[in-house]
Amino acid sequence: LYLAAQQRLREHSAAELPAGNLQLTLYQYKTCPFCSKVRAFLDYHGLPYEIVEVNPIMRKEIKFSSYRKVPILLANAGSPLQLNDSSVIISAIKTYLISKKNSLEEIVSFYPPIKTVTEQGKEVFEYGNKYWLMLDEKETKRIYPVKEVRVEEMEWRKWADDWLVHLISPNVYRTPREAFASFDYIVREGKFGTVEGFFAKYMGAIAMFFISKRLKKRHHLQDDVREDLYEAVDKWVKAIGKHRLFMGGSQPNLADLAVYGVLRVMEGLEAFDDMMAHTKVQPWYQRMEEVIQKA
Repeated sequence: LYLAAQQRLREHSAAELPAGNLQLTLYQYKTCPFCSKVRAFLDYHGLPYEIVEVNPIMRKEIKFSSYRKVPILLANAGSPLQLNDSSVIISAIKTYLISKKNSLEEIVSFYPPIKTVTEQGKEVFEYGNKYWLMLDEKETKRIYPVKEVRVEEMEWRKWADDWLVHLISPNVYRTPREAFASFDYIVREGKFGTVEGFFAKYMGAIAMFFISKRLKKRHHLQDDVREDLYEAVDKWVKAIGKHRLFMGGSQPNLADLAVYGVLRVMEGLEAFDDMMAHTKVQPWYQRMEEVIQKA
């Protein structure tokens, strides 16, 4: 019954995506895992979008926004809207693709920002319901006929944000050599001026090497942070199991897309090669690449 429910979820998702009037512009850093999550979602669902690469130093491309992080998605489905936070973006657009009753503006209003204060005393905005698709009872039963399908998807989307993403920086900046290699990639793929790129590559690499040590301590990682990465990835593969191609069954669900988007930012770096060599994630990862490329 569980697998049958996942198959129904895939069929309905594929059948209800004719959002041709949806104009999207994504403001991003290419190497940001949260931005990569959004791109994986949009690509898989065949939604065309424009990309604006943001200069991470000046950030003048997003000077129009009081929200100073990326990703930011500008969406126009009859009226222009700004969507913040990667998981809110994904949940809101997915709800819009499924639901026929509410406008995108109404859907976005279901995800109000809530101001909180971190342990360091910094004010931040959170979205407590950002892993929910805002569907009515009939739509929910049609899309998630078995409750466990919805719960599993939400739990692993949250896991990707709360745990997996925090393993990226400590691993790609693990050693001075890896930090320089990572910033060389960031500068090549990002939007930097010549002087900015030079300082970012060398000063940024040194800074992030030391910051990664603080992150390692903050998140209580092991001495060899690779072990945490390996354990997390193998935990994900074990959760999918041997009888599913994806957590979503025969096609990816939102959890698959989130985990893939986070891991993808390490491609071309030593941490990614080590992950592929020391975990069982490669078959799933290759299937994700293939299905997104087809879309």
